[in-house]
Amino acid sequence: MDVTVKRSGEARFRAVSSFEPIASATVQRTNTPDVLLVDLNQFASFPTLAIGLLTAALRQRGHRVQVLCPLAYDVPGVQRERAETFKDYLSMRIRLSDSRLVVFARELSRAPREWRRNRPHPAILREISRQLTDGTDAILVSAYLNHSQAVRAIADLAAERGIPMILGGPMFNLPEVAAEWRRIPGVTAVVGGESELHVANLVEALIRGGEAAIARLPGVTLPSGSPQTPTPPLRPLNSVPFADFTDFPWDRYPVRIVPMMTGRGCQWDKCTFCSDVISASGRTFRTRSVENVLLEVEEQSRRHSTSNFLFIDLKLNSYPNMFRGLADGMRRHVRDAEWIGTVHVDMRKDNGLSRSDLAAAAKGGMRRINFGLESGSQRLLDAMRKGSSVEANSAFIRHAYEAGLSIRCSMFKGYPGETAEDMQLTARFLEAHAPYLDRIRFCDFSLPIGTPLHEALMRNGGSNDLMSVTANVGSRAFARYEWKEAKDRSYRRAKARLLRVVHEINRRPLRPSARQFDGLM
Repeated sequence: MDVTVKRSGEARFRAVSSFEPIASATVQRTNTPDVLLVDLNQFASFPTLAIGLLTAALRQRGHRVQVLCPLAYDVPGVQRERAETFKDYLSMRIRLSDSRLVVFARELSRAPREWRRNRPHPAILREISRQLTDGTDAILVSAYLNHSQAVRAIADLAAERGIPMILGGPMFNLPEVAAEWRRIPGVTAVVGGESELHVANLVEALIRGGEAAIARLPGVTLPSGSPQTPTPPLRPLNSVPFADFTDFPWDRYPVRIVPMMTGRGCQWDKCTFCSDVISASGRTFRTRSVENVLLEVEEQSRRHSTSNFLFIDLKLNSYPNMFRGLADGMRRHVRDAEWIGTVHVDMRKDNGLSRSDLAAAAKGGMRRINFGLESGSQRLLDAMRKGSSVEANSAFIRHAYEAGLSIRCSMFKGYPGETAEDMQLTARFLEAHAPYLDRIRFCDFSLPIGTPLHEALMRNGGSNDLMSVTANVGSRAFARYEWKEAKDRSYRRAKARLLRVVHEINRRPLRPSARQFDGLM
């Protein structure tokens, strides 16, 4: 989450309940901030949850908030996934090639490709400039780590007008990341951690007292480099106001889908490669009550005239009774509710994903389920500390398909130590389960900073028998690395076999019951 603030002013203020749309707001007090909340996430299918939560928290305090969503200004939205074409297949082959020549060409073109893809849209900068000129008292900017160009441009606009700017996002709780982004001229502070319950205090303190007033607040890193006091994981979650999405351009979404979270973090929290559990909301597992979640489902349905929900929890079955509670309660609170979410097929005696649990979820409106398959090799799953088994994954896929659910999974190649035999096992697994799978997101292995694997490498001088770290890119929270052994021909043949299966799965249309959620999860 990102926040930016302006010079202190005598802005008028409307207090907006987290349960009521903006139109019903009533004047409560004066001399409080007039906030511009900038959303740089170009989602084409649904609103940004972090923005909705910050908006609700600020309005609950009485702040007047304007939300700037790119889609509302004709900025093309990002489509995540769709049925693949042969052109997509060729692109995947190039993107995942291990040929030294192709890898060299990819690296050579990487910087200009990223620059073109991530440059700020002129329409957004024009609108920010206009709103700042009109007298906004605060800018709050929500950014991912690929938004550095846009953040720099917005910071320039804020600095020109003497407006302090606070920047935040899901990975800014990592000291290495905050240390890089605080150096952007015009950024007043970088904020890491879950800030829903104290963002209003942060904005008011900065406006009234400047940097000195916020230096010791949790999660704040100043341009001077003062160390960040870590923000404790947010508790209790039931105290967080329901997200306010009233400012998003609902008429431009192909389907009205409300994003929600039932909890934060992951119950397993051990996968060696996972960056999600070290992000702002991923530290330790916490859950809302089932009743609180279902009340929000009912409220969001009323506000936005929809029955479609996207649960973006890292693991919707961390608390198995939450998954069961959704299956049982969604359609009692919202008639004809339909929903999707991500789970982890772990080895607990009760993980909430039995055949009967999946059948109940489908009966209760679940239409699509996503999980991290990662590999068809048990040896690799154990090395990753994934906490799952090939056999359990197979049973889950068959039971979910039998229940009528559309199944999507994520996988990657190149985990340290992966061999041609591992790749062959994965290809065989996909071939055996291809009739049951709707989509596979298959990508290259990446090494995020702060993950267990990265930390183990750095404790060993940045190297082990399989790979060596060549650079830690703090601004993007990942490490560049080199393999110590080139992938041989048998590995490349096995990978080519696997990619053909992936394409055959991804080129098919989704199950009809889940098509309103195409491209999600």
